[in-house]
Amino acid sequence: MLKQTLSQKLLQKLSPQQIQLMKLLQVPTMELDQRIKEEIEENPALEEGSDEDESFENEDYEERGESTEAEREFDINDYLDDDMPQYKTSVNNTSRDDEDRSMPISGGVSFQEVLLSQLGLRKLTPKEKTIAETIIGNIDEDGYLRREIEAMVDDLAFTQNIQCAEEEIEDVLFLIQDFEPAGVGARDLRECLLLQLERRHHGNIAVHTAKKILEKCFEEFTKKHYDKIMAKFEIEDDDLKDAIDEIVKLNPKPGGSIKEVTDSKNIQQIIPDFILTEDEGELQLTLNSRNAPQLRVSKSYEEMLRSYAEGAKTSKSDKEAVQFVKQKLDSAKWFIDAIYQRQQTLLLTMQTIIDYQRDYFVSGDETQLKPMILKDIADIVGMDISTISRVANSKYIQTPFGILSLKFFFSEALSTSSGEEVSTREVKKILSDAISAETKKRPLTDQKLTEILKEKGYNIARRTVAKYREQLNIPVARLRKEL
Repeated sequence: MLKQTLSQKLLQKLSPQQIQLMKLLQVPTMELDQRIKEEIEENPALEEGSDEDESFENEDYEERGESTEAEREFDINDYLDDDMPQYKTSVNNTSRDDEDRSMPISGGVSFQEVLLSQLGLRKLTPKEKTIAETIIGNIDEDGYLRREIEAMVDDLAFTQNIQCAEEEIEDVLFLIQDFEPAGVGARDLRECLLLQLERRHHGNIAVHTAKKILEKCFEEFTKKHYDKIMAKFEIEDDDLKDAIDEIVKLNPKPGGSIKEVTDSKNIQQIIPDFILTEDEGELQLTLNSRNAPQLRVSKSYEEMLRSYAEGAKTSKSDKEAVQFVKQKLDSAKWFIDAIYQRQQTLLLTMQTIIDYQRDYFVSGDETQLKPMILKDIADIVGMDISTISRVANSKYIQTPFGILSLKFFFSEALSTSSGEEVSTREVKKILSDAISAETKKRPLTDQKLTEILKEKGYNIARRTVAKYREQLNIPVARLRKEL
């Protein structure tokens, strides 16, 4: 049985203005500048500049009896030409909440194009040239040939209708391995390093020893079993050290050198969102000027709407045009208000972080960092944790000690033997300092690092020390060993 009822429900729902503010909060300074430009282009009722500049310009034009540029460019008849306004006929199948995930296309010359340009300098038969192009097409950006020779024989047979033996492909591969940069076309790391050593001076004893090590003791070398290497080749510490120095100079990713050059123009510089300065012992926090733009609602738009609405006709097209202008004015006011709220939220949150971590901002010593999580700051400022997370996302602050990410100041707590809570970042700093000061011939093991921390009052298990070491991108003791 169907039945109609009338009921009331109380729901929490974000308004469009709140959604716009949440999106602006997580946008860093560099992207905010672009976001404001897009809004100005889409909304003619929004302009850059302060209200004081607008009043000065209006007075100047009134004295000269001239109209402003915005008034000259705008014509209300543009909205009244058709019975159906143009904005009504536009189609938009995406929501404002959808994120643009399109990938930009980078310029420059690819690694394969560099190799093909060198191929043109060699005298090859049409068949060899086709084989060479197939090999180059299978070389990755690091400069390695990961595809098996047997698989390329099948590729040539099915795609190019060329029958060839594996030996023919290997002959062409040896030719490509003579290209620049040295080591290109190698099938593994060992072959890559050997190809580079082949171009070194053959009369050098250290180079000769390095080649023998890579040819016959590559596994022992990667695991730093230096005692086994010295026993096998009957060499002294100094000879082994000279050979290792030659190997260390080699490039394990030859394709990366060209990629870095071609992609250098795509490197984005970090723009700090906050600037922290010290003046006579007082810390002063300011927003980056690019983070605090001056925006205003177009006065000419407001005056035009007011004058037109007073004498507007009652036709449908006139009402829709007035409604369109009102919508643009409201959108401009909302956007300006969202920018203002964004600035206030950023300043309040960052100032709270500075007050919470004042000892660090005064001294610059990482060991002075207190344990701090998002909830700690959210409770102080009276905001939701998600809001604080958006503020800390992709934001940077310029301090007297360098430009740091806001996430740098957040860390979990760890209890000492005396019951005091300290930041895990403090423990990582102690670990990093201990490893930096260790004797490289006998590096500190995880167990020894655990004992050092326990002597300082930090009761941490060995597996926790290993986890912190990995987070610092520091290898195990055996791989840190040097002669």
